Amino acid sequence: MSQHAQSPSHAMPPEAAGPSQPSAANIKRWRQYLADERAEAAVYRDLAQNREGEERAILLALAEAEGRHEAHWLALLGDHAGKPRRASARSRFLGFLARHFGSVFVLALAQRAEGRSPYAKDPNATDAMAADEQIHEEVVRGLATRGRNRLAGTFRAAVFGANDGLVSNLSLVMGMAASGVASSVVLLSGIAGLLAGAMSMGAGEFISVRSQRELLAATRPTQVTLAAAPKLDLENNELLLVYLARGMTREAAEHRVAERTGQLSCDCDPSLSLQPELAEEEDQHEAVGTAWGAALSSFCFFASGAIIPILPFLFGLTGVAALVVAGALVGIALLATGAAVGLLSGTSPLTRGLRQLAIGLGAAAITYLLGLLFGTAVG
Repeated sequence: MSQHAQSPSHAMPPEAAGPSQPSAANIKRWRQYLADERAEAAVYRDLAQNREGEERAILLALAEAEGRHEAHWLALLGDHAGKPRRASARSRFLGFLARHFGSVFVLALAQRAEGRSPYAKDPNATDAMAADEQIHEEVVRGLATRGRNRLAGTFRAAVFGANDGLVSNLSLVMGMAASGVASSVVLLSGIAGLLAGAMSMGAGEFISVRSQRELLAATRPTQVTLAAAPKLDLENNELLLVYLARGMTREAAEHRVAERTGQLSCDCDPSLSLQPELAEEEDQHEAVGTAWGAALSSFCFFASGAIIPILPFLFGLTGVAALVVAGALVGIALLATGAAVGLLSGTSPLTRGLRQLAIGLGAAAITYLLGLLFGTAVG
């Protein structure tokens, strides 16, 4: 959040301080800035309604900062402010998402909006305002990062599973169709690919998550030191080795040993040091979920992508028409998943969507060519 206080002496640029009337171009641009600042402040206030504690306070502080920018443009416009102007389409879209969803995607979009502020190059915006926008981008980036960390595991599984289903089954359908087999065989192959791939994804995710949880459990320290500490030989105290092995410094380890054996000199009851420790809050990066939950979600995500390429065949289309429709449907789905990745990462949705599209359709095209070669060779 910006700490730049704007005094009246520099709130207005030099050219606005004189009696001359602003140009029509300036009035139009300032009114657009004014509308966007009001819309952005409303977005932050709407997001704050769905938050509490520190995050709520940060969002309200951002809204207050946008209010200061709003006051700057109002001062420049004076009697030319007129009726409130509609905000840009981007700002209105952000407001809609904030009111109805309040998700991390809104913060990711707000991060991009703050990063593309034109104030740094606008002579009518103060240096403090341009600096504010740069700081706002970092503040929103920090808030979005919290949501990204909470969403990362599930989102990764959804995007990976759905895209794997889209690309692998489209490639399978394309390859089979190019080899010259009947449409019924293509359909059966697609259904078999859907089931086999979904089962493989589910089983693989189950084993992966179960193994990760077992690994974490094997490395998590136990509380055996609490029971053994009172019986240790204080002259040859091996408890120190436990804490050194856990990565503690010698000083910290000796202090912990003194706590565990009741030797720490303090006014409190030494026996309190022997009470079980409270479990630390689980790190979000290690929140791997349950193995069955991961397996089921991976199965469903893969199946949801893999069913799209066979939809035309399920509805009776055959030949080239079915392949064209299948390719178009998969292309739309790839664009959508790529755009979602772009939104979440704060980068261009169009660029990420086109990247997904190129990779997916490229793999399908290669498989189609291989199918043609295979069909020609067999024939």
